[in-house]
Amino acid sequence: MVLSRRSFLRLSAAGAACSPLGFDLGPARAAVRQLKIARTTETRSICPYCSVSCGVIVHSRGDGKNTQRTVVHVEGDPDHPINQGTLCPKGASLRHYILNDRRLTRVLHRRPGGTSWEPMSWDEAIRRIARRIKDTRDADFLARDPQGRTVNRLETVAAIGGCTDTGEFNWLFQKTARALGIVHLEQQSRI
Repeated sequence: MVLSRRSFLRLSAAGAACSPLGFDLGPARAAVRQLKIARTTETRSICPYCSVSCGVIVHSRGDGKNTQRTVVHVEGDPDHPINQGTLCPKGASLRHYILNDRRLTRVLHRRPGGTSWEPMSWDEAIRRIARRIKDTRDADFLARDPQGRTVNRLETVAAIGGCTDTGEFNWLFQKTARALGIVHLEQQSRI
């Protein structure tokens, strides 16, 4: 049989219509349709990189009881009003930020004059921070300025609110800081 260009194309088209090389591609096509996010838990969150506050959906597997919960995929949230599902390159790499083996998962403390970091419990760290804020406030609180006017302020402590915190959280944060008399106060919340 002499194979012309036209007969080769006809034969190729007929072969493409049938299963190639006699293989049944049905199971392979079915496996491809199953997404890597199948059977995952969706958690909506906010990207922590900048103050734009893009919405993300974090897909994780594991219930945390019998298996360890792990992040499988992170994508932009199409229902979020700010980014409508799009992410910048930093936001698109958010999964690697979460699953970084160098990420700190506990409090580390270096004692004065020490050369190494030592683990510390969260309870002890929070107690130490609260004690230092209280001691600083007691030592440096200014009730009146040199002219005798009531000012009730603390100028030796500053407070910064985060860009990925909600507006409600930053409102409470600022109210707490102002109750302490802190005047050096900044926040960058956008949501």
